[in-house]
Amino acid sequence: MLQSFIVFIHAVLALAIIGVVLMQKGKGADAGAGFGSGASGTVFGARGSATFLSKTTAVLATLFFVTSMSLAYMAAHRPKVAVDSVLDKAAPAAPTAALPLPVGPVPVAPAPAAPAAP
Repeated sequence: MLQSFIVFIHAVLALAIIGVVLMQKGKGADAGAGFGSGASGTVFGARGSATFLSKTTAVLATLFFVTSMSLAYMAAHRPKVAVDSVLDKAAPAAPTAALPLPVGPVPVAPAPAAPAAP
């Protein structure tokens, strides 16, 4: 139950990181181009979008890292299940009796006969 919740949060964080990264300006692009010229101060504050989006990306990346590590820890410390295979559940193994080992030389099959000449 907890693992499913963390997987859900992990997926939401991944989508949020994608969204925040796509909102950031590219090299040489104007910060307010998406909201009209010079509007970055009204949307993201007086310092523009660089600090707000950079800090948001850092926080989301940190949370994504924490959820990744917690999922890895949960996967590594999963309780062992007595039966691991579906085939083991369907047909439990019958006890096998020890077969007697041959004593002496092992017989070798004879080589096939050469074909008769015509």
